[in-house]
Amino acid sequence: MGRGRVELKRIENKINRQVTFAKRRNGLLKKAYELSVLCDAEVALIIFSNRGKLYEFCSSSSISKTLERYHRCSYSNLEAGQSSTDSQNSYQEYTKLKARVEVLQQSQRHILGEDLGQLNIKELEQLERQLDSSLRQIRSRRTQNILDQLSDLQQKEQSLLEINRSLKIKLDENYVAYQTHWDTGEQNIQFRHRPAQPQEFFQPLQCNSTMPNRYNQAPWDNIESSTQNATGVLPGWML
Repeated sequence: MGRGRVELKRIENKINRQVTFAKRRNGLLKKAYELSVLCDAEVALIIFSNRGKLYEFCSSSSISKTLERYHRCSYSNLEAGQSSTDSQNSYQEYTKLKARVEVLQQSQRHILGEDLGQLNIKELEQLERQLDSSLRQIRSRRTQNILDQLSDLQQKEQSLLEINRSLKIKLDENYVAYQTHWDTGEQNIQFRHRPAQPQEFFQPLQCNSTMPNRYNQAPWDNIESSTQNATGVLPGWML
């Protein structure tokens, strides 16, 4: 009679669980070794117990090299698949952008008046309305720019007028101060060069007192004697 099939589920008995773990662990390590020897394969086996203890097997010299090889293979395949997906998305985006550019170039040629033969009446009317709207916007923008420039020029004019007014006030103040200083200096110069006035308009002559009296009185005595001798009366101009 054959052995019955064992149901795969967690062993509740702790001792039985530990015994089963040890047996199956050894059997798994043995199978890995046999596989590496018989088939010349690079095998790496890592086992952690429920207590966190590590058990490992590697057919190569180092398990780290095997893990690096595993990462290179796994991520290279992932990156290859990702790059393929990215390339496909990029091509689709390129196709959309190329179609959009062609539409814009065709619209530009229509606005410039080129390639209009393939347009029907409805499309031509739509193009005319678009051009009229664009022209109104351009004129409105130009008018706004002119008004803005005019406003700026008016502000500059007001600023220059204020500067001119302040400079004129400063010039007038400097002129008044200079005129006052000039008048004061002129008065000082006139007062400094004015000649001294004499106390009396006429000054008595200084005669030499040492001269003989005959020179001072003789003529008048002679005149008086001659006048009296001639008429006996003094003339009017002598009175």
